[in-house]
Amino acid sequence: MFKKLISKFKKDQQEEDVNIQEEPLDEMLEQDEETDEENTEEDCAEVEQFEDSEEAPFDLEPWNEDEAEQDITHGQEPQVIESEPEKIGFFAKLKEGLTKTRQGITAKVDQVLKAYKKVDEDLFEEIEEILITADVGVSTTMDIIGKLRSQSKERKITEAEHLRGLLKEILADTLDLDKSHELNIQPLPAIILVVGVNGVGKTTSIGKIAHRLRSQGKKVLLAAGDTFRAAAIDQLEIWGNRVGVDVIKHQEGSDPAAVVFDAIQAAKARKIDVLICDTAGRLHNKTNLMNELGKVRKVVEREYGDASKEILLVLDATTGQNAIQQAKIFKEAVDVSGIVLTKLDGTAKGGVVLGISSELDIPVKLIGVGEAMDDLQEFNPNDFVNALFGDES
Repeated sequence: MFKKLISKFKKDQQEEDVNIQEEPLDEMLEQDEETDEENTEEDCAEVEQFEDSEEAPFDLEPWNEDEAEQDITHGQEPQVIESEPEKIGFFAKLKEGLTKTRQGITAKVDQVLKAYKKVDEDLFEEIEEILITADVGVSTTMDIIGKLRSQSKERKITEAEHLRGLLKEILADTLDLDKSHELNIQPLPAIILVVGVNGVGKTTSIGKIAHRLRSQGKKVLLAAGDTFRAAAIDQLEIWGNRVGVDVIKHQEGSDPAAVVFDAIQAAKARKIDVLICDTAGRLHNKTNLMNELGKVRKVVEREYGDASKEILLVLDATTGQNAIQQAKIFKEAVDVSGIVLTKLDGTAKGGVVLGISSELDIPVKLIGVGEAMDDLQEFNPNDFVNALFGDES
């Protein structure tokens, strides 16, 4: 019976891949206007909550435009932003943020391992079903179960409870691609292009990355390259004001490549350490969007060839397998070097991290496990798996 379930998943995935090839990703990259506006309002409302809240998620002096301009333009060392004392450590935040995913994967795995005394094929099928329903993906799940089956035989594991440790090892290996999970910003200066469809938390992630880098003492500049979405420029300015960094912008509807060009010239003149560029998340169709991204990349290569480069793709974990399909499309258009996975704390579909790593061979670099400014964390495969299993780091 379970083999029919697997067959159905494979058939559905094949049909989805065919549809993606036939359709220019209209449904994925061109979300309807109402959804787009709602996402914009929600993102701006989230930022405005920071302004109105008596307990801000980080401790920052009120924004003063003149002081900020003096800080950057005259080459003074940027002020290090002091965050509020953390109530809980980063790993504790990670465990808390993965609660829903843990309930959807490892809590169920633990129940199954307790129900079985001996390792047999029925046990493997039970674990298989758990991983698939947690949006790990059919092909990734098959690979994991295949390793679990073969390595348990090699190690002569016969007791079901002893599979838990082996499963942890395999999941950690799946996430560790022998690639760096740190942002590629060394040597300075560096430029980060942030791509992704609208509504995934792209602008919010840019603000949090800027805060993270500035708190490390780096000079940061933002470029409002998403000139097509209504209020995108204003939203980035709100984050820039909140974090205390300047934003290079043009009028709405301007050429994104021209914005990036001006931002690069400003970064050079002001001796900026890291330039972070927002990009369009939607145009009239997939081809136009990818052409715009291609133009931006050419400007970066021509004008900032010596800078360290990072192209981050922002994905929404709550979309599950759809996030993997988005990643495949963007990977075809630009040389995506890292993934930012947002909203992990709000979904039981955190298994998509495994699918992204396995199927796309792109390292996950940052994950969002909460609403606070410091809840965008660096991704560590071992810490992630330990938190997923509820173990200590």
